[in-house]
Amino acid sequence: MPSTMGSTSRDDLSRAGAARAETASGTTDGTTTDGTNGSTNPGTTAAGTASTARPGDIPLRLLDEKGVRHPDPALDRWLTDVDAGTGDARAALLALYEEMVVARRIDAEATALQRQGELALWPPLQGQEAAQVGSAAALRTDDFVFSSYREHAVARKRGVAPVDLLRVWRGITASGWDPYAVNMATPQVIIGAQALHGVGYALGIQADVERGVVEPRQDGTDDDGTAAVVAYVGDGAMSQGDVNEAFVFAATWQVPLVLFCQNNQWAISEPVTLQSGVPLVRRADGFGVPGVRVDGNDVLAVLAVTREALHRARTGGGPTFVEAVTYRMGPHTTADDPTRYRDASELDAWAERDPVARLAAYLRAGGLLTDDDEARVRAAADAVAAELRAGVVALEDPPPLSVFDHVYAEPHATVAAERAEHAAYLAGFADTTTGTTSGEGADR
Repeated sequence: MPSTMGSTSRDDLSRAGAARAETASGTTDGTTTDGTNGSTNPGTTAAGTASTARPGDIPLRLLDEKGVRHPDPALDRWLTDVDAGTGDARAALLALYEEMVVARRIDAEATALQRQGELALWPPLQGQEAAQVGSAAALRTDDFVFSSYREHAVARKRGVAPVDLLRVWRGITASGWDPYAVNMATPQVIIGAQALHGVGYALGIQADVERGVVEPRQDGTDDDGTAAVVAYVGDGAMSQGDVNEAFVFAATWQVPLVLFCQNNQWAISEPVTLQSGVPLVRRADGFGVPGVRVDGNDVLAVLAVTREALHRARTGGGPTFVEAVTYRMGPHTTADDPTRYRDASELDAWAERDPVARLAAYLRAGGLLTDDDEARVRAAADAVAAELRAGVVALEDPPPLSVFDHVYAEPHATVAAERAEHAAYLAGFADTTTGTTSGEGADR
């Protein structure tokens, strides 16, 4: 098979590659270059030409690239709080904007920390702020989240402290925070495994309700019903067996789950059009799961779609698959060089769809974002970045043998033997003048 690294061979690989060549103008998400949802001019999609596109292939959108708000009754009903035109609505919109700006600032600071040797690795999120903040804003406190390694904005929205986002990337812990304190599992590095974890937790929610351990909320609002689960995956995970098995179990048991795919176009160096000749949202059909495709750079559309999917999950409607079409503006991780496999023109095309700038344009046009607001948000982002840097630099490396402390909840003979063996190994480096070993202290 030809290499996927070169742009020439990539475009020649398959029907998917041919489709990519047809969409070199930056319309791989199915939208048109005139800023519409494609209702009158679908354009080309990752599935091929307009003649093969289906209505569901066009991502749902409320804010176009210029920040112009387009009405959509089906989605607008889920946004009455931010569309109300009140002070509370303005505050809610500004909160979304601030979360996105802060998330981007955290990402930039973490990248700098890695380049300066303070982190071993970092997976950037730039470009995906709307997909993460919009979906996380739809969650209740009793919902539970299972994520991959890039959902930093989701974790922050759930209450994870800035420094706790980076502990695992400094290499000093296997878990940066207490999952039960914020109802979000720590990042999963095994691609797609979290989808099955989410199904299992959702099954547990069903069991608790059936046994009367918990009672569904009954307030007469769209938030009524059981708790729900959101499992985040990337486009690359969609080809993993774990994710497909999660679809099967979720559909079979009709669990309260939203499987949320951030299609950022690249699974490291593999374009999404190489692994799928049709939009990823169509895969849900084969499992009997409702699917929706949304513009992942439109925070309002993402918020509306996720709220609707969560309502379905809470009220017995079963799982929903959401494909949020977005773009990874930076590298896969700080160990990656994206210039080796993607064209600068593609990056430029997606930069025009920037999710932060889009929301800012909408807010400014409506008089909701002033210069003072902007200065306050930037100051808040800088303060979080300073807190992050100070916290990371102050982190202390744990004792070497602590790696064995939390392997199992109960004592385990094999782990005890391995601990003793490693302790003996470290003792071999003992400094007879001080009584310490070279393995103690700041060994990283």
